[in-house]
Amino acid sequence: MNAHSRSLLRKRGQHDSGKVSMVELFFDLVFVFAVTQLSHGLLAHLTPTGALHTLMLLMAVWWLWIFTSWVTNWLDPEKVPVRVMLFALMSGGLLMSSSIPEAFGEKGLLFACTFAAMQVGRNLFMLWALRGEGAAQSRNFLRILVWFLASGVFWVWGGFEQGGLRTGLWLLAIAIEYVSPSVAFWVPGLRHSLTAEWDVDGGHLAERCGLFVIIALGESILVTGATFTGLPGNGVTAAAFLVSFLGSVAMWWMYFDTAAERASHRIAQSDDPGRIARLAYTYVHLLIVAGVIVCAVADEIVLVHPAHAETMGVAVILAGPALYLLGNALFKWTLNDRKLPPLSHLAGLSLLAMVMPFAFAHQLSALALGAATTGVMVLVAGWESIALRRLPRTQR
Repeated sequence: MNAHSRSLLRKRGQHDSGKVSMVELFFDLVFVFAVTQLSHGLLAHLTPTGALHTLMLLMAVWWLWIFTSWVTNWLDPEKVPVRVMLFALMSGGLLMSSSIPEAFGEKGLLFACTFAAMQVGRNLFMLWALRGEGAAQSRNFLRILVWFLASGVFWVWGGFEQGGLRTGLWLLAIAIEYVSPSVAFWVPGLRHSLTAEWDVDGGHLAERCGLFVIIALGESILVTGATFTGLPGNGVTAAAFLVSFLGSVAMWWMYFDTAAERASHRIAQSDDPGRIARLAYTYVHLLIVAGVIVCAVADEIVLVHPAHAETMGVAVILAGPALYLLGNALFKWTLNDRKLPPLSHLAGLSLLAMVMPFAFAHQLSALALGAATTGVMVLVAGWESIALRRLPRTQR
């Protein structure tokens, strides 16, 4: 048996070496459930505390998924041990996702232990898979393991506590995990890693993140369809349905019309794809996914209560598009040589800010506010699409 057949790493340089495999797509199905749990959880606890808790859980879910995507960027999912690892993570992901509604209640310890075990276990597997493959990558995952062991202590500790103490400990755990890539996983004695050493396949990671955005958009469509099915058929309901659907189309257009493909090309051609992947995909994409999830909750509010929304409902209807626009603006900015983010996105954020005083003064119904925010999203998507198509292909 030669070294290539024993290795669990992808073979780079072939035309399909970065192709997303079926087992990776199968793995993603767990996160359809997780995203559903998050959106339903926010809707059921539409308070500032509920929003904070949902944000914390989303950050954990996203971090688990994106780090697994980094791992499968190197590992070959066609190899049986890698598939077994992904199936093990899937079973843990189902346990974790099922505990999301009660993560700050009775199932906190289940959530914390499952999450920490998945983060640590995946890195232990990676260290085993990298044996004999090169010291630089092994040292990098040893550094990551140290950081995740440190955060795991606070995850599990928080699972044993209640109320504000659990929230505080889990915030500390999240802070440890989110800071780690920004300091290149620095560990005393092991120093820090270099992004140039990460040897990332930019096209693969770009496609993986695009698929997660599709998962989140799919949740938005499911919410719209399921909610509309149970409502009486009248003009107001039909208008709310149209507003929700057009909002989802605008979000798809804004990301997938040209941005996803341009981003994939730029990271694939970069001299340091690891640096771009860390910022544009690991960090910035969290804002994009958060925006889609919050928009799904806003769609349900508009559909069920078109005449009026409470203050938190107003905040959600505004926050979803704002998060999505901000995330897309930063994503496109980091992947282009522009001095500023896209003008269309800045204009969209400005228009949302102009609507805020009227919205929080309850001068607009939920349906009217939803129509206004959807109008902004459609305007931004159309503006950018037309502007890009007027540019030479080499400047897009």
